[in-house]
Amino acid sequence: MFIAQLIAVVLAILHPAPLKPDAPTELTVMSFNLRYGTANDGENSWPNRDHLVMRVFKQRDADIVGVQEALAFQLDEITTEFPHYAVIGVGRDDAKTAGEYSAILYRADRFIVDSSGTFWLSDTPETVASTSWGNSIPRICTWARLIDRQSGDALYIFNTHYDHRSQPSREQSSKLIAQRIASRSHNDPVVLMGDFNAGELNPAISHLHADNQGPNLVHTYRAQHPDEIAVGTFNAFQGKADGDMIDHIFVSGTFQILDANIDRTNDDGQYPSDHFPVWVQVAFPTDN
Repeated sequence: MFIAQLIAVVLAILHPAPLKPDAPTELTVMSFNLRYGTANDGENSWPNRDHLVMRVFKQRDADIVGVQEALAFQLDEITTEFPHYAVIGVGRDDAKTAGEYSAILYRADRFIVDSSGTFWLSDTPETVASTSWGNSIPRICTWARLIDRQSGDALYIFNTHYDHRSQPSREQSSKLIAQRIASRSHNDPVVLMGDFNAGELNPAISHLHADNQGPNLVHTYRAQHPDEIAVGTFNAFQGKADGDMIDHIFVSGTFQILDANIDRTNDDGQYPSDHFPVWVQVAFPTDN
């Protein structure tokens, strides 16, 4: 991963991203649960589908990607294929490389990292691998403040993966992240994304965008598709779309949402992951 990061930095120096003239700064963000690469998934194991993951990355060409269930070697493969991405994040088991990441991949030729970190979704968020609230495995949120090299626009990115069993953990995780958003050092717009393991009506989700005590973020998919029914994002490698949307991207209300959707890329019924990626295209506030 070090070599890929070094290449990204060199590219950033040699090829700075141009600014779109006379227009608000736009960017595309994608959230993608990769399914961890050592899972014994038979024909859907990582070596049989990594090319489809790369296809999604190439087709979407996002400026920022939040990945969940990513292991270090999967991140290495992605950044080798796409060296313009640099990685922010740590493994949840040791704050180094062990265990799953909720990593942020960003275009190093476009953004400068002002600050970043990872905290654990627990009563002791700075304690590595800590658990609380009924979750038996560590859960994390990785964040960064990024600054556009050309426009100077800045934003905060939060990428997370909630527990799949404990509802108290999901609700407390939302409260903790809401607190972190409220206490950020700069009043920049926010993107929060991830695999929340919770549908749209779950209190853990409604707290983020409909609760007066929460951060009052906008659900980007619903802003564009308020009446869509087939919104399932856990596809079980079968392409199912009839369940709940559990992968979400939220943004501050100051962002203009230009487009948002679910990516259902597949190759004759073979899918890149057991989750569909979700993505949004936004424009920065004109007065940001």
